[in-house]
Amino acid sequence: MAQAHRPVAGGATTAYNAAPMAKQKKHPTGTIAQNKKARHDYFIEHKFEAGLVLSGWEVKSLRAGKAHLVDSYVLLKDGEAWLMGSHITPLTTASTHVIADPTRTRKLLLNRRELERLFVGVQQKGYTCVALSMYWSKHLIKCEIALGKGKKEYDKRDTQRERDSDRELQRAVRSKGRDD
Repeated sequence: MAQAHRPVAGGATTAYNAAPMAKQKKHPTGTIAQNKKARHDYFIEHKFEAGLVLSGWEVKSLRAGKAHLVDSYVLLKDGEAWLMGSHITPLTTASTHVIADPTRTRKLLLNRRELERLFVGVQQKGYTCVALSMYWSKHLIKCEIALGKGKKEYDKRDTQRERDSDRELQRAVRSKGRDD
């Protein structure tokens, strides 16, 4: 049987006999935004996990899931990586004294080796660097970026055809078990 925490005689409480602390908030988990168009338009070669330099109102908006990566890409300039074209919608209640720019350029945090790999990859013909998704990693917001090679129109049709045939196969497997 658990005993209730009682103060020591004389009324003094110490760290050992004080009431238990409140539970810590759990960190948000999961994906905030995805760029499905990038997976449709590019063959993904290498993936990288990058941190983002954000301001306070942006973090609050991302907690609410107000981000879009549809037309975003990564610009490599002066030994740094920048996320361009991503849209984070500001909350109306977030901040009144800051003028929020939803499409501002955001710096990506990568180590030197990853940056060099990206620079070499982008210099090859047909390769580009795109943002795939934005997600929570413990209490931090990360951006998954990738080095991708552009698809031709017939490659996109082949990918669509494969996806459709896989979907039909899954339906057939599911329905087969029900017929018995």
